[in-house]
Amino acid sequence: MKNLSVVIPSYNELTNFNAGVLDKVVDYLKQKKLNWEVIIVDDGSTDGSNKKIKAFAKKNNWRFIQNPHQGKAATIKTGVFNARNKYTLFTDFDQATPITEVEKLLPFLKKNYKIVIGSREIKGSSREKEPFYRHLMGKVFNFAVKLITVRGIQDTQCGFKIFNTQTAKELFNSLVVYQPKPEKHAFTGAFDVELLFIANKRGIKIAEVPISWYHASTTRVNPIRDSIRMFFDILKIRLADIFGQYH
Repeated sequence: MKNLSVVIPSYNELTNFNAGVLDKVVDYLKQKKLNWEVIIVDDGSTDGSNKKIKAFAKKNNWRFIQNPHQGKAATIKTGVFNARNKYTLFTDFDQATPITEVEKLLPFLKKNYKIVIGSREIKGSSREKEPFYRHLMGKVFNFAVKLITVRGIQDTQCGFKIFNTQTAKELFNSLVVYQPKPEKHAFTGAFDVELLFIANKRGIKIAEVPISWYHASTTRVNPIRDSIRMFFDILKIRLADIFGQYH
């Protein structure tokens, strides 16, 4: 697979950067002799990490884009609209799902799937070092997602997905709930749910593939605050659909 753009969102990632997580991406690309483009989009970091990451990107012939702080949806959207290749992979900066797991997703692109998503919930997947309360919260959220919005997908929130780039652009342009707006805190949100909900409505083929994932602890995200907001966001997605905003 030569035609792949790798989009990596970044927000206050100084600890992860100093731990060398990006080196793992570099090593994988060199080992496999892959000429994929890598685009890092910074979401208005305030810890100085953006300057170091920008220099790292330049050294490795990657692209770096500086965004205002608007949350993960806007950050990845920027990466997608700057992607030059046929397919785009979203992968989290902390590499909770290692870049090597992409090899499990790529074969499904040859089967005409326009969206291939990593899953931590289906048979064959693995989760490491995840606190029980986080796993329980994820289970409850997944249940709410399946009840209210996206049926047939066990894990909408894993930050490891490949989209046909044109399809991704069309879906991001159709978002209603996750329109770019200023954020006060680090915020991932449920934009994946809205993307997949719209994709389901349009009959786009989606493959869910088991991956290996480990819990990367962080103090940037408030799981209680964000979970409450995400729950109301999936209700907004359902209401947007009822009022015909996705047609």
